[in-house]
Amino acid sequence: MTAGGQAIVQLEEVLIPQQKASSRAVAGEFLRMVGPVQIDVSRPGIDAGPGIEARLEAAQAQDPRRHKAAAVLFLLHFPPVLAGGFTSDEDGSRRGPVPDLLGDLMQAPWRAEGVLHAGRRAPAEGKGVAGDDPAARPVAQNFLAKRDQQNMVRGLQMEPRERGFIFGERIHGMMAKRVGIVGATGAVGEELLRLLEERGFPCDSLTLLASSRSAGKEIRGMKGVYTVEEATPEAFDELDLALFSAGASITRDLAPEAVKRGCVVVDNSSAYRMDPDTPLVVPEINPEAAKQHKGILANPNCSTAITLMGLWPLHRAFGLKRFVACTYQAVSGSGVAGMRELEDQIKAWTEGREPVTDTYAHPIAFNLFPHVDAFFDDGYSKEEHKMLNESRKIMSMPGLAASTTCVRVPVLRAHAIAVHAEFERPVDVAAAREAVAAFEGAELCDEPDKNRYPTPLAYSGKEKCGVGRIRVDSALDNGLAFFVVGDQLLKGAALNAVQIAELLR
Repeated sequence: MTAGGQAIVQLEEVLIPQQKASSRAVAGEFLRMVGPVQIDVSRPGIDAGPGIEARLEAAQAQDPRRHKAAAVLFLLHFPPVLAGGFTSDEDGSRRGPVPDLLGDLMQAPWRAEGVLHAGRRAPAEGKGVAGDDPAARPVAQNFLAKRDQQNMVRGLQMEPRERGFIFGERIHGMMAKRVGIVGATGAVGEELLRLLEERGFPCDSLTLLASSRSAGKEIRGMKGVYTVEEATPEAFDELDLALFSAGASITRDLAPEAVKRGCVVVDNSSAYRMDPDTPLVVPEINPEAAKQHKGILANPNCSTAITLMGLWPLHRAFGLKRFVACTYQAVSGSGVAGMRELEDQIKAWTEGREPVTDTYAHPIAFNLFPHVDAFFDDGYSKEEHKMLNESRKIMSMPGLAASTTCVRVPVLRAHAIAVHAEFERPVDVAAAREAVAAFEGAELCDEPDKNRYPTPLAYSGKEKCGVGRIRVDSALDNGLAFFVVGDQLLKGAALNAVQIAELLR
């Protein structure tokens, strides 16, 4: 049919059948919310038909978050919309390509909203003018990759904080960034690359940086092959955000240089954690701290981050007074070298050879030792001090008392921590389990009579930390004992760093 010289057909009759199943699902979700939408097949863009504003307003009033997500997904999946925008006025004038119809999310240019820059020009004589920026095309194609489509469709069924950058709050103000990974060839660096790609972090470009020895090495990611470049001060001239996982000394040398060049740093080392001007952030606990950064944000130590995934929800329920912890730390805490040493020593033992010890003071295969990092004069190790000092800072409890013993164990990946905590208010096991189950950073795994409790093997590769063996502590007043396990390379390092980056506006 025609309308005003335009060839108008129902969108679901022409465009949707040509798309993959995932795209059809996205369009179907949008259409379910706003009703039929027409497309002008004679030129790019959408003719929304009469009454579209009322339908959109009704959908947004019913469920603002879901409507917003569905609208953005719809636009991203159908590139013709990007070039032409929407037609909705009675006189057929075209408004777009970022239509005013879709509410405040669509009011500002797409780059500023973190979605896509499609070349919106300033309105002329009170009317929007359609424009198309060729530079937006590669970005659109990237968004339309199969894995991204699947993640977006799946996101419509997720809770807002699980939806990734395209859903809920995270989209507002999130600008596409030129991102770098410092220490990209290490175990944490590899996880940073994977997480940035899997979570659809908004990158205009992604640069992998490492030492001069690793420069030129090629690393394959989900979206192509990256060539590692040397991490020099000049490398940050073209970056907006850098995720560091290269050790404290390199951070102290390069992070200030990056900040001077306008690059924000999220650091995984201990270099700036206790610096009073540097926020130490666990997004599930103190996300507001990220807004106070002065160019550098710190990631907590692995054992601290994992412990707090069990401790924080109990603190909110009962008011933490003090705690005692014993960590059982996997060799992944020593990076690739620690993991390789464990594997090599096991192989040597099975072959009847003497194991070679380089990374640790003692053989780690079939062994364990209460020694993680250097010892101080008070008898505690540096790792044990981190648990106390970082917990105080993250939880904003400067007077918190804690005592920790850190133990290295022959496990490849995922740390485990046994915690005994005393609280200000009377404790209840059922309420404690409810608090943990409701906390977004943890997963309740607590049916010991069915042999269900968290273990390193079960939580290797998992983003959430498992909490179990919750019981009343028989030695403490208002005390609870529990066992928490988390992947050292994920929540203990790379995942938390990416989550911090996702908080940045």
